[in-house]
Amino acid sequence: MIRLALFQPDIPQNAGTLLRLSACLGVAVDIIEPCGFVLDDRRLRRAGMDYLAGVDLTRHASWQDFAAAQRSPRRIVLLTTRGETPYQRFAFAPDDVLLVGSESAGVPEDVHRASAARLVIPMLPGLRSINVALAAAMVVGESLRQTAQFPGVHE
Repeated sequence: MIRLALFQPDIPQNAGTLLRLSACLGVAVDIIEPCGFVLDDRRLRRAGMDYLAGVDLTRHASWQDFAAAQRSPRRIVLLTTRGETPYQRFAFAPDDVLLVGSESAGVPEDVHRASAARLVIPMLPGLRSINVALAAAMVVGESLRQTAQFPGVHE
């Protein structure tokens, strides 16, 4: 199954929104710490509402711990403004891990290099980025569509 990984998230409302999305779509989530907030932050709970209890969530103390926990042939697919491949042209695999960086800093260069693919969301010239929760939702949706993993939909 597709997984969503949040690298050192620093805005609890975005993390809560992504946890809610994941609960609704049956997508497991990895949180790579440290976070810029405490995981029981009221802003995270407000955004995630009562959906947080339904999330398949795994916490990792560091990038190294997260990387060590990955099993082959799982690919790490990074969503980044520095991506080479538009996400809608990428062929997702059913067990990909979609990785988003922190809102303030993205991911460090070693994480960039460790990713099997680096995807970008095409947008109008002169604009920097889309909110991380919205960007992740777009790409999670496309990955679920391509791999026929939307809950309750059988093609």
